[in-house]
Amino acid sequence: MEAAKIRLATGAAWSRQWAGVQAVRVRNGVSHVPRKVLWGIGAGLAVLLAIIIFLAQPNWNWFRPTLSSIVSDRLNRPVEITGNLRVRLFSFTPNARIGGLKIGQPDWAKPTLKTNMAEVQQLNITTELMPLFIGRVVLPRVEITQPVVTLFQDKTGRANWNFGTGAKSAKPFKLPPIKTFIINDGQLSYNSLSRRLNFTGTVSAQETPGAGRKYAFNLNGDGRLNQRVFELEATGGPLLNVRTDKPYPFDMSVRAGPTRLTAKGRVLKPFNLGQLDGDVSVSGRSLAELYEITGLTLPNTPAYKITARVGRDERIYHINRINGRVGGSDVAGDLKVDLNNEGRPYLTGDISSKMLDFKDMGTLFGATAANAPQAPELDASPDPTRAVRRLLPDVPLDVARVRGMDAKVNYKALSVKARPNLPLRQVSLGIMLDKGRLTLNPVEFDFPHGRLTGMADIDARTDVQTNHIDMRLKGLRIQDFTPIISGAEPVEGRLDARIRATGTGHTVHDAAASANGDFALVMPQGTIRQSFAELMGVNATKGLFMLISKDPKETPVRCAIAGFKITDGVMRAQNIVFDTEVVRVSGSGRINLKDESLDLVFEGKPKKFRLVRVDVPIVIGGNLTQPKIGLDAKTAIAQGGIAAAFNSVLPFINLDYAGDANCAALEAQTQSKVGR
Repeated sequence: MEAAKIRLATGAAWSRQWAGVQAVRVRNGVSHVPRKVLWGIGAGLAVLLAIIIFLAQPNWNWFRPTLSSIVSDRLNRPVEITGNLRVRLFSFTPNARIGGLKIGQPDWAKPTLKTNMAEVQQLNITTELMPLFIGRVVLPRVEITQPVVTLFQDKTGRANWNFGTGAKSAKPFKLPPIKTFIINDGQLSYNSLSRRLNFTGTVSAQETPGAGRKYAFNLNGDGRLNQRVFELEATGGPLLNVRTDKPYPFDMSVRAGPTRLTAKGRVLKPFNLGQLDGDVSVSGRSLAELYEITGLTLPNTPAYKITARVGRDERIYHINRINGRVGGSDVAGDLKVDLNNEGRPYLTGDISSKMLDFKDMGTLFGATAANAPQAPELDASPDPTRAVRRLLPDVPLDVARVRGMDAKVNYKALSVKARPNLPLRQVSLGIMLDKGRLTLNPVEFDFPHGRLTGMADIDARTDVQTNHIDMRLKGLRIQDFTPIISGAEPVEGRLDARIRATGTGHTVHDAAASANGDFALVMPQGTIRQSFAELMGVNATKGLFMLISKDPKETPVRCAIAGFKITDGVMRAQNIVFDTEVVRVSGSGRINLKDESLDLVFEGKPKKFRLVRVDVPIVIGGNLTQPKIGLDAKTAIAQGGIAAAFNSVLPFINLDYAGDANCAALEAQTQSKVGR
């Protein structure tokens, strides 16, 4: 027990001694800190004060290399500050002025471009201090003086304004709220090799409070887009009153050559340009020209005017409630553009017309006034009648645009306005575009009786464009296409046909001029006015034609067949037979799709004896748009000489008359090409 008491007393003594050394001595009621501690605290305060004084100085040029390095790492390209860096840090609205800011090109663009991506004479930025403590950035003022911006996109779609790594397109801009935004004397150039677009112009932005205008903010741009006038004006509400929880309204007007676009919309979450919606109206001379301001590959069309409700949700555009006219046709529907595939537009949706003006479809394939042939050669007679329009369009497909977009769109016309001899009822098209391969499938043309169906494939993924068509005609009534003479149709019957061909070239004309394939036509049953059938075997004068055309008597058509082999753009007749009870007609010749010339000969032989008959073949020449029907003059002259030898007393009598054609064999042979 005594030993334990001694140990406790000794421990207590040591504790009091240590506590005495470490305790704060109190003299006259005042606590005192050891001198070394006071020196340490004083040194720390002095350093902190020095830092505060140092940071409070406006001259921050010492920080330029560090700031340039930080920004360069974020943008993935060289950044340099050659002017003064001035910072006012300790304020409720800290601000910075950066002079001589230069942003270089990404490494892949340096071999092509010798200029910086952007050069700014001076950039002034002011921020609010208090929102920073809750993680929000609010910029009371952003002023950019004399920016020179060079935007570039290479053939693969890489863009120098995309600051990411690897992706070909930039994400939508998401800016913090800006209450005053000013651009002074901006210059902008844009060159896209992939889209073949070039723009040079100026841009400015400013506040105009109290100027008597409806809006306080104005953004303007003008210049030349592909050598044509370009103008942009955007006006919005006062930026000073912008709230992030309230949509920001704006109006915009764009002119790009003959194209006009106006929009009245909203930025749903200012200043997040990935969230927009608004009503858009656009007009121009062809939808294809919208490519310059939208990047969408649209077909050639007549003049148009369309309205729609357009919304942007980050990288997806919704184009709804489309309504308007293209040429003489109305259009309506909904479309969607998805940019999530590395910025490659993917267009989907459905478009319809209540009434399609059929002549508007010609421009889809380039059927415009430009299809007129060249002037006659210098050594040829200047005969203006030689200049005729081509049937096959020769406007080239814009391969670069087709390769730059994908699509899957359905179109349907509920009724069709066409020529009286083209009783077309409905049209349906399925349009698919996949990395340069354009497919129309299905293609459906509905007539009062019968239907034309098939597909067309244009493969532009390689330098040699390959084109393939496979079209079938089933159950067409010939009488729907022939005029009524003397109260009745001259020909009645059902018609089936098929064409299957492949060619190369960037135009419809070039593809046809190099085509290889087959064309077959069959009329398995029908009737014909006997007077017309007789006329095929008895060539007569116009007066005789008018006389016999009044005879309503009909005769059955045993078979009518036409088969052509297409080789290197030339359609050569294989079998042409028109067999009735009174006459059999055989044809031969060719149709040259290169120059669209016709060279067909039809010879008719009666099946019964005819006392008077002039055996002169019918010749069809000219071209596809202006065929010329006539007689073989040489044969007529020869027969006329024979008649003269008989002193015009005895007419020329031809006792060679035809038997029935083997329709079953001919139909079986041709139907194998037409297909069931």
